[in-house]
Parts: sequence; structure tokens; C-alpha cells
Amino acid sequence: MDNYIVPESLRAKRIERAVEISAEMFLKNGIETVKMTDIADACGVGVATLYRYFGTKTAITISAMTHLWTRLRGMYENVFESENFLKQTGIKRLSDLMHIYLALYDKHRDFMKLVGEFDLMLQRENVPKAALFEYERSIVNFYPYFEAAYLAGTADGTVRKDVNFKLFYLTFGHSMLQLCAKMLGGELLPSDDFSDGRAELEMLANIGVNYLRVENTGA
Repeated sequence: MDNYIVPESLRAKRIERAVEISAEMFLKNGIETVKMTDIADACGVGVATLYRYFGTKTAITISAMTHLWTRLRGMYENVFESENFLKQTGIKRLSDLMHIYLALYDKHRDFMKLVGEFDLMLQRENVPKAALFEYERSIVNFYPYFEAAYLAGTADGTVRKDVNFKLFYLTFGHSMLQLCAKMLGGELLPSDDFSDGRAELEMLANIGVNYLRVENTGA
């Protein structure tokens, strides 16, 4: 079966199905434990066909992660473009945006944990940047929403103007993502206690909001 020529439309459907199925398998079991033979069996194709379509497990993993980020982005983009969101003060919009990391922690734990494993895979296998263009484009880019909220806040007087906002955004985002990864990675040291992990994330988000807020203004 692996040797006959299939129509391009069927090939495209098989590739799409393999990406979707592998994405769900990675979410459930992690990247490392899922083998190409497992994906092939779940897709109902020969493993040789799967290798012919993707070349390597790394390639199908990148496609699967791109698919998952695209799906996640679709869940949240409309929220930050809605009339109800945009009519809020700048600081309230920023607060909602900063607390989105808690929503990712609460509702998408398997995915956030998988992102950490994927990053380690990229480092371990020294994946070239050229192979990650589509993946990078799929990642939820919250910065335009943060920047628009910041500008709205400086205009309505709820947000400080004396801030290097791009630096703030990068510092805050990196801190939240690393803290999420640490909490979801499990307790490793004897002193580790992540029972209040969500409270730590919420405190960090509130610190960020308070840093940007003009004194005596509400959130």
C-alpha cells in the first residue's frame, strides 16, 4: 500500500489528518513517548507513508505544534477585538490581558506543558530557524493587543507614560511563561511546593498591573 501513487487531494487529507492526530497524541502522552509507528497506526497508514510525507518525527512534531497554536489563537483573538473588551479603560484591558496567562494555566495545562517539552526538543536537536517560520507565525502574538491597551491607557490617564513598554511586555511575558512551565513541570526539589502555583501566577499578574497603573485609578 505504501508504494502506490495516491491523488494529491488524498495526500493532503492524509497529511492534515496525521497532523491533527499526532497533535492530540502529543497532548495526551508527550512528544518523547509517541513513536512514528504509533502515529501511523492511529492514522491507518503505513509508517513508510508517514516518513514520505514528513521526512522525520521532528517535522511532524513542528506541524502538530503549529496546528495547536493556531487552534489556541482562534479561541482568544476575537475576545480582544470585541466591543466589550475595547470599551474598557486601558488599565482594565491590560489587566485582562495579563491574566490571560492564568487562563492558559487553568484551561490548557497539557498544551503549556507540551510547549516546554517542544522547546527542549528544538534545543536538543538543534532545529534550524528556517524550519520554524510557520510555527512562529502560528504562535499567539499578544503584543499588538497589549500595545493598543497601553496606548489607550496613556490616553485615558489610567496607565503610566514613563515606561519602556516593549521591555515591560517581554519581561512580564517571559516571567509568566517560565513560571507556568515550572509549575507544570512538577515538583523536583525537596523544598518545591506548587500547591499555590496559581496564586503565584495571579500575584505576578497583579504586580504587573500595579506597576503600570496610575495611582488612585481603578483597574
